Amino acid sequence: MYSLLVADDHPLFRDALQAVISGGLADSQLLEADSLAEAMKLIEQQEELDLLLLDLSLPDAEGLEGLTTLREAFPWLPVAIVSAHQERQLVLDAITLGAVGYIPKSTPREALLEALSQILKGQLYLPPDVMRRPAPRVSSVPPAANEATSSERLARLTDKQLAVLECMAKGLSNKQIARELLIAETTVKTHVSAILRKLNATSRVHAIVVAGEEDLGFYRANRMR
Repeated sequence: MYSLLVADDHPLFRDALQAVISGGLADSQLLEADSLAEAMKLIEQQEELDLLLLDLSLPDAEGLEGLTTLREAFPWLPVAIVSAHQERQLVLDAITLGAVGYIPKSTPREALLEALSQILKGQLYLPPDVMRRPAPRVSSVPPAANEATSSERLARLTDKQLAVLECMAKGLSNKQIARELLIAETTVKTHVSAILRKLNATSRVHAIVVAGEEDLGFYRANRMR
């Protein structure tokens, strides 16, 4: 049984999410809050929460402010974003700040259930359609000083590693990447380890953020010319 909390000030969305979870996640419960303050009170009362679903347009926490506050106050609690906003850089910035997933509110029912299941299993979820869009060149999260540019770090990767990284940036798991690229899952794990090392990335999420600074499809096409 999973225990989830949604922080969203739109009753209709909370009702819709309640229906999806009650019908698709057996024996799970969904608690509701219409503000960041109410969500924080509920978190303090519930010691066995598995996931918080956070809207980015709460009346008392606009944008990524609420995510930052929650990560500082409750670092043990996984937080996934549910939002009507689908800008690719916003998705990447949320992941950089510690979100375990980003789910657009336009996500169809079955895809939403799959996203929630993936996150509850401890995997990162990124919206594939959003991640396929070209990335903007400016991030609201400042880069580390004296760090190599994303292009310079991507140049260290082999063509196969770039293909794996592109799949990672779409939110695919190792098993899904193996099916996509027709290679063994153990080979995918080897590539992922090499990618992290070559990009000086501390985690899979960090590598995805580096990839998000470039249009990987365009980058790969240029390299093959």
